[in-house]
Amino acid sequence: MRCKFKVFVANRQIIVASVANFTYLCFKTEGLMEEVYQYLWQHRMWHWAGTKLVDGRSFELLDPGRLNRDAGPDFFNGKIKIDGTEWAGNIEIHIKASDWYRHGHDSDPGYANVVLHVVAVDDARINRPDGSEVPQVVMTFPKKFFDLYGRLAAENSAVRCASRLPQLDSLVLTDWLESLAVERLQAKASRVAAILEATGGDWEQACFATLARGLGFGLNSEPFELLGRNVPLKILHHHSDDLFQIEAILFGQAGMLDPSADIFNDYYQGLCREYGFLLRKYGLRPFPASYWKYARTRPQNFPHRRIALLAKALEGGFSLLRKLLESRCDADDIRQLFAWRLSGYWHDHFSFSREAKIASDALSEASLNLLLINVAAPLYYAYGSLRGDPQIADRALELLSQLPPERNSIIRQWAAAGIKADDAARSQALLQLTRQYCEQRKCMYCRIGHRLLRSAAKPEPACAY
Repeated sequence: MRCKFKVFVANRQIIVASVANFTYLCFKTEGLMEEVYQYLWQHRMWHWAGTKLVDGRSFELLDPGRLNRDAGPDFFNGKIKIDGTEWAGNIEIHIKASDWYRHGHDSDPGYANVVLHVVAVDDARINRPDGSEVPQVVMTFPKKFFDLYGRLAAENSAVRCASRLPQLDSLVLTDWLESLAVERLQAKASRVAAILEATGGDWEQACFATLARGLGFGLNSEPFELLGRNVPLKILHHHSDDLFQIEAILFGQAGMLDPSADIFNDYYQGLCREYGFLLRKYGLRPFPASYWKYARTRPQNFPHRRIALLAKALEGGFSLLRKLLESRCDADDIRQLFAWRLSGYWHDHFSFSREAKIASDALSEASLNLLLINVAAPLYYAYGSLRGDPQIADRALELLSQLPPERNSIIRQWAAAGIKADDAARSQALLQLTRQYCEQRKCMYCRIGHRLLRSAAKPEPACAY
């Protein structure tokens, strides 16, 4: 007997209630529901024992097959048994059986080798392109699974599973956070590798662009990286003994020098003249000043002062990568490599038009730690990985383990949920978890979510009377 079902729409969400097997789905789109069923099938979270095909024949799952992300059936090379006979072939999953026809599979030769149709709602019998009927099975789950997934998907807090974290084995959480710390390092190292490729394999140029990005401290990371890519080090090396010329090149390339602007101090006008000469000499091309962001930024953190610090890093020649590789993996020693101090005009100015009565000439310890997290550690990991030297790559995690955790709203939210960060490796892991899983609503791909959902997918124990 086919299963009756009802479809409701509430708050722009599709809710399918299967009256016969009490399966409840609460997801934004039918495509997402199908993805959830594919996930459940792929990870063998369906407890199929005692299940029969819709035509009454016995059924046994041997191998769910390999998930297909491209066109064609959802799973390749699955294996099942029907009435004791083993079948191998492709497997297709739909929410409603009638979706087979709605998607045109009945006339698509690519679905001729489908040996099983897995559905949540049995509302039709389906046929292959040659007219033969495809074996069909209804995959059911306890209501608690969909209740849990629905709550995780709908939860608006940063830590969606906060109330359920005590259910987890501490080893599962520890292993996952260690993996996430490496995952975040790999993502940052991939950015270094992309810059390296764009610069023709020039490691120092890639290091310079990575440092520039780090000095953007989030808000201006993109324009700072563009500046680091947009200024060839070979040109800057020619002027490494003249800080004023370095500043002229950097501020000019950043689009911050305009001789017609109503800024009449000698320093600014001198930079404009110097950059005008160097621009013609080297054929430089500045990018628009509109790229820079100032909203909700304290004057102390204006990009002007960060660019002036970048100039100090270039004074006397830029060899940060070499110094990193030669240094001991000691946070205090490495922090000194970034401890540049502003001088001259920038000793008492926030920008070209704003004086600073009180301003620090150097970065705070917290800012230096962020540079070690976002510049030194990714450079170690990228260099060690690309050069086949695991000892250098390992320095990245060793360095992070020596640094205090970052202090921000995300880390505070996890602490409130019972997961505290003792060092920067752990805080980076929590940031990766939040940005790439929680905010993306990828609970199914998070080990925490996976464990919780797997537990919820287990059938309710039979009541004994």
